[in-house]
Order: sequence, then structure tokens, then C-alpha cells
Amino acid sequence: MTPHARPVAAALAALTCAFLLAGAQSAPSAAPKPAAPPSEAPAPRPNFVFVQAEAQGWSSTSVDMDGAPPSHARPAGLTPNLEKLAADGTRMSDFYVSAPRCTPSRASWVTGLSPSKLRMTYQNEPGGDSVDERYKLMKMIPPAPDADLPTGVRTTGAVLKDLGYASAHFGKWHVGRQAPSAVGFDLCDGNNSNQGPERGTAPNPKQAQAITDRGIAFMRDQVKAGKPFYLQLSHYGFGAEEEATPEALSAAKALVPGIGGKPLGAIAGARDVDTQLGRVLATLRELGIADRTYVFYSADHGAQGGGGGGGGRSQSNPPFSGGKGSVSEGGIRVPLIVIGPGIPAGKVVDVRATNMDLLPTLLDLAGTAPKEPAALTSRTAMEGGSLATVLRTGTGAVARPYEGIAIHFPHYDLNNGGPASAFYLGPWKLVRNYDSGRVSLYDISKDRAESSNLASQHPDTVKDLEARLDAYLAAVNAPMARVNTAPGAGTGTAPDRPAGGGRGGRGGKRGGQS
Repeated sequence: MTPHARPVAAALAALTCAFLLAGAQSAPSAAPKPAAPPSEAPAPRPNFVFVQAEAQGWSSTSVDMDGAPPSHARPAGLTPNLEKLAADGTRMSDFYVSAPRCTPSRASWVTGLSPSKLRMTYQNEPGGDSVDERYKLMKMIPPAPDADLPTGVRTTGAVLKDLGYASAHFGKWHVGRQAPSAVGFDLCDGNNSNQGPERGTAPNPKQAQAITDRGIAFMRDQVKAGKPFYLQLSHYGFGAEEEATPEALSAAKALVPGIGGKPLGAIAGARDVDTQLGRVLATLRELGIADRTYVFYSADHGAQGGGGGGGGRSQSNPPFSGGKGSVSEGGIRVPLIVIGPGIPAGKVVDVRATNMDLLPTLLDLAGTAPKEPAALTSRTAMEGGSLATVLRTGTGAVARPYEGIAIHFPHYDLNNGGPASAFYLGPWKLVRNYDSGRVSLYDISKDRAESSNLASQHPDTVKDLEARLDAYLAAVNAPMARVNTAPGAGTGTAPDRPAGGGRGGRGGKRGGQS
């Protein structure tokens, strides 16, 4: 074919296609197939709100956390919004945090990882190779914890962002030196510790309302934008009467007469946190999203008071022994109350769970079923498991990368008796104290006060649980307290509060302890 003929041939071919197409369109055709029904639009992802109290024990509110008499809750009416939350939702009676102090516990809440794996077992602790003045006569030298989240570890904000969520954290952060916005959250009010954004000595009562104001504004903006959200509101602790509102103080005095000072401030603080929770719940109803929003309420650790050696009930955390700073029940067993779509009303669940389970649970509730638990040795793989089925049905096992729950706190603190670890499996709780060398075994299902050490009666159980604990600590490369070889070691008295004095370390280093 000549070059001049090619365009003509192309044109003829095009005309032929056109005529054929026209003929096909005009020719009789078979009866049209019925149109397929339109596919249903996917349900919108649920919203999540997490309200976190500071240093609030299992029995610090007027909610009876297990429903078993006698009740150890505060008098009815102290925290009415929490009472309503419990009536409308589910309580987990056996819920634990991963550490009895603020920074390690809060780090677990937002990552699904243990403080041991994160190597954030405390804050402002010198430890390590140096023998700090406070520890030169102690038997053990605590490890020096990392100050920030490890590279590669992702927070709730970052993980949910992949699913299209907006996220915000307002209030006390205290998870290393980086602000929430630097580790995945869209909005925050700063890298706040005990002193709040103004770095004052008493953030409350101003901040109790301020963080809720910011949270409500955030929820309104996301509803207007049609975007699912995760909101974390973390309250500051209440350490004095002046830090509570007059209304809360009046209610506390009426309901729990004959107290004053810090105890009254803490009780009134629970009332103020409850009031702010009520504002959040009212806003969800006002915005028309209460039926597709899950609300979680818990605390970072137990209330201060009671020491930590076991064998006696704590005045701050009844019916448990110990308190803040201790791996006894009073330091690590806290309330968890959840409402949301598919969550039964007024139910008490006694499945043992931990704050490392929050992030996997959110992913499951958002429609992204968690994968099989990754190897425990992976530095960034979550250690928690989803509680979604447990919350919906009240029963079931939680899939985690190891059987049991380990809690490791290798530090001296608040008369806790020294660095210690705890391991839970079935009805048993094993406690190992590294200072005294004592190993205790409790049937925690019957002896919540840890008053009867059964180690000598069940040596095989002790051996099994110790082996499991050792395997866990090795797998996560847990920071360990080391034996002090300095002259005079073992002759000193454990320091009451490392790194600063006052509540939460006020007056010490910036950020302090909590």
C-alpha cells in the first residue's frame, strides 16, 4: 500500500466501524436484564471518646465496679454521670494498667505496648550505671528509662488516621518529651505534664473545664466535616481542696463528711471529672451521634496511699492492698466503663484485661479486625488484644501474643517495697520483689487484698509462673534493676519518692512524676 493510500484506508475502516456500530444499535436486542440492586453504602465508622482520670482507684467513684456485696464504691450520687454510664454500658471488674505510675501507663494506653517493651518504665529516673545519691545504700539500682517513644512505634492517633479518622488529645499527656501532635495526633494542647499548659502548680479547676471545652469544639468540627474521630481527654490530678470547684467541694462534703485536705480534694476532683464527662455525653446526644460513638472511661493508675507490700487493705483503694507506685492491686487495678453500639447495658464483665488492649479494641470496633498476634519479640508489635467480643458478649478469650498478663515496675517508689514484677494467669497472681527476693502467690479470684501468700503451698504453680514471667521479660528485653555492689549496699531505706517532691513531683524536674 502506498503512503497516500494509508489515510484513505484508515478513513474507510473508521466508516465501516461506524456503520457496524450504528447497525448494532438499531438491530433488535434481547430483553434487557433487570438492573442489579444498588449496593448498600458502607456504614460510617464509629467515633471514639476516651476520658482518662488521673490517680483514680477502682473504688474512687460512686460506681460499684463488680456489683458484688459489700460495695466499696463512694456514696451514690458523688459521680452521677459515671453511674449513668455504667447503667447504660458495661463495666470490666478485672481491668489493669501496665504500670502503677503515669508515664509508663499512659505510654501503654496510646501504643498497645508494655512499658518494658517501650523501655519507658518511669520518668526522670537516673538509674543505669550511675549510683544516684538516693540509691547508694539500696540493694538494687533501678534502670534508666527512655524518655521518648521508640522510633517506629505508632500511637492511637497515627493508626486511626490510616482509617480516615481525625484525632485529638487534650489535657495531661506525660508520654515522653514529644507532643501528641509529633506522634500522630491531629490536634493537641501541648506536651503537658502535671503542671498543665500554663506550667503552673495547680492546673485545676480551670483545666478540668478547658480540656472539655476543646474536646467539644473538636467533636463539633468533625461532625460538620462528616469525619469520624478519636478524642482523648486526660484530666489532671486533684491534690488539694483549692483545685476543685466550690460545687464539687460542697457535694463531696455532704456525701463524705468528716474529711478535709488532700483526701477531700481528691474526692471533689472525682466529682469535677464526672461533671465534665456529663458535658461530653450531652454533646454527643446534641450532635445526634451518641448511637455511633463508643465512650471509654478509665484512669492511669490507682490512688495514692496504702504502701505496696500486700497483706492489708488500703484506705485509698479498698478492698485492695497498696496504691500508686505498687504492683499490688490498689496500684494497678482501675475502673473501665464502656458504652457504645452493641455494648450491653448494666453488665459487669470479669474477663481480665489491660490498658494495652485499648488500641486493638478500637481497630476492631472500627471494622479492621486485628491480625493474629505478632511475635512478642517485635519491638513495635502490639501486646494487647481486642476486647470487642468480650464487651459485646461478656465472655471470651482475648488474643494476645502470650498467655497471661505481666506487669513489670523495676523501681523504688512510694514505699512500694522495691522493684517488682507481677504475673497473672487464671486465678493466680505471682509477685516477685527484687529487693527482698520474696516471691508471693495469691489466689486473686478469692483474695483481692493479697493477704494470704500461698507460695509454699503451691510450689509447682510458683515454678510455672516464674518461668512464664522470666520468658516474657527476656522476650521484650525488659529493663531490669541490677544488684548494687557499692560498699554499704542493702543497708539503706527505700526512698519514698524519686525525682522531686510534692504531688506528682512538683518542685522537681520539669514534668515531674505521676
